[in-house]
Amino acid sequence: MASEDMSPDSTSGDYPRASGAAALGARLRRLSERIDRDAGRMYAALDVRFEQRWFGVLNQLVLHGPRSVGDLAAALGVTHVAVSQVRQALVAEGLVAEDRDPRDGRSRVLRLTDDGEALARRLAPAWEALSAAAVELDAEARDVLAALDRLEAALDRSSILERSRRILDSARP
Repeated sequence: MASEDMSPDSTSGDYPRASGAAALGARLRRLSERIDRDAGRMYAALDVRFEQRWFGVLNQLVLHGPRSVGDLAAALGVTHVAVSQVRQALVAEGLVAEDRDPRDGRSRVLRLTDDGEALARRLAPAWEALSAAAVELDAEARDVLAALDRLEAALDRSSILERSRRILDSARP
């Protein structure tokens, strides 16, 4: 069991914040959920059914045209599984269609449907507003994007798994 100094009191009101760096993942998830929830409220106010998690895939298709799931995953820096889950939702909503990849018959190429293109045009002003709000937040938070770049670079040098294993190994007798 963890010692008291490593386990902030969960009754203090904000366990992740009180946990400091030990709750880095929880803080990042909380911020992501907060931003996504507010974006969802914007879509709801526009009377549009759209989930913020769809944005990356849809925007890549708007910007670059048809792309494979693998290409989308690489461009977005996420897993193939994550893009496949979004793909399923976008296909079910009728916003994206799938075609066989002419280079690899086992793979699928995603493309916007007419409804997907229409939705992207309708949401373009909202996406521009969300982007401008993000720039404003970044400035107010004194360049948090630079800190995130440094965090990603540090993880590229050594993952949290590698770091944790090293720490565990050094603590063994």
